[in-house]
Amino acid sequence: MYIQVPNIVPLDNILPDEPLLMMGAGPVPIPAKVASANSIVINHLGNTMAQIIEQVKAMARYVFQTESQHILGVAGPGSAAMEMAIVNLIQPDDKVLSICNGFFSSRLAEMATRSHANVQRYTVPNGEFANVEEVARLLNEFQPKVLTIVQGETSNTVFNRSLPEICALAKKHHCLVIVDAVCTLSTMPLEMDKWHIDAVITGGQKGLSSIPGVSLVAFSDQAWQVINEREDTLRHWCLDAKLADQFWYKKSYHYTAPVSGILALHEALRLVCNETLPKRFERHLICSVALQASIEAMGLSLFVPKPARLNSVVGINMPDNVNSMELLNFMSSHYKVEISGSFGPNIVRIGQMGEQSRAHNLFRTVHAFGSSMKALGKEVDLPNGVAALESNLQPLSQSFNVT
Repeated sequence: MYIQVPNIVPLDNILPDEPLLMMGAGPVPIPAKVASANSIVINHLGNTMAQIIEQVKAMARYVFQTESQHILGVAGPGSAAMEMAIVNLIQPDDKVLSICNGFFSSRLAEMATRSHANVQRYTVPNGEFANVEEVARLLNEFQPKVLTIVQGETSNTVFNRSLPEICALAKKHHCLVIVDAVCTLSTMPLEMDKWHIDAVITGGQKGLSSIPGVSLVAFSDQAWQVINEREDTLRHWCLDAKLADQFWYKKSYHYTAPVSGILALHEALRLVCNETLPKRFERHLICSVALQASIEAMGLSLFVPKPARLNSVVGINMPDNVNSMELLNFMSSHYKVEISGSFGPNIVRIGQMGEQSRAHNLFRTVHAFGSSMKALGKEVDLPNGVAALESNLQPLSQSFNVT
């Protein structure tokens, strides 16, 4: 006897009539070409897939700014790419220095702890970036094998501005560096080879403007030597980098690859390459600075001081008389714009990654945000905010196609 068939309604009855504009901390809107590629299914071991994989690796080398021949795709979120880096480079009792700015950098420390490493956490004060002198002291005293750090902490919108200097210090101590660049890759400079980074992690759904669930990790030659020389059997089968290498470099079977997601990632990377990194960085910077100026012109304040402020995700302090969840729900239901709450601080977050950094998206978001704040009882100067946004976007409109 079969159990009763559940009463399921079609997606059309669940999804909003009008698509939501995703302006939070990710996922972000995806270009039409990426969406179209994600609808295609091909043989994951055929010649067509082999050509696509070669192009994905070539484009990823440009985006990561590396000559590495050890770039691997991961059938999973950015956290799965994090875990691939951790479990392949860290063995039990290895010393790991984890620089913790917030939720996601602490996740790297947690993964290292679960790998039975000896983890020393450097907890950075809220709203600050990692202090180079403190990192130098910890490297001298602790002598770690691996250092973990985020370039941008999505959870509280902090930017680790001194990342290049920290990587250089770690290299002098023969310490491998794992960098989470999930929200920063392709939105701001990151130079894997020049900065001597040993593993860079990214997800598809943020700066690259691809779909969630397909990620990338790039290993340096030194990191790959560590992986190759391991004699133990990795407990993680899907995340075993040497097994993944069989598919990504030797056209052999590992598991059924997420072919649609890889095709989407291919198109997302192609669009990044066509735009070029310098132009993309400039577009993101102008858009984020314009958004920040707009928020302040409304009479609100930003959560992180400018020296430590992440441009990819902007944190906004919420007035005491405004409930952040009410604000998010009001914006979504009345204006079809979604932004993000937080993991603790009384802030909301607006993303400036990939397709979010377009003038028309910014104007729509600022209007929805300001109008919703007013509807919930907080007086803001919305006309002044829109004027500041328009004024600060002028350099972009003169040099780029902002639509």
